[in-house]
Amino acid sequence: MKGSKIVYKPVGLALGAVSGIAAGALFKQSWKVLGHDEDTPDATDEERSWHEVLLAAALQGAIFAGVKAAVDRAGATAVRRVTGTWPG
Repeated sequence: MKGSKIVYKPVGLALGAVSGIAAGALFKQSWKVLGHDEDTPDATDEERSWHEVLLAAALQGAIFAGVKAAVDRAGATAVRRVTGTWPG
């Protein structure tokens, strides 16, 4: 296993936790603006429409994927600066 991969493992785990928290907060704020509602719809919420539930799920997925990609890329770039090689 390359040294950069070993260095990146704990960094990647920590960044994954931070990115999940950040993405969750960003989704909640985005839903407040787009959905005009404090609570995000739950798939089993009888009061919410299919459209609203699926829109929230798609938005949440896009935000989580975007934040994860950005954080993973930034972490890999930082590891390359420290070790001189790209992890992975």
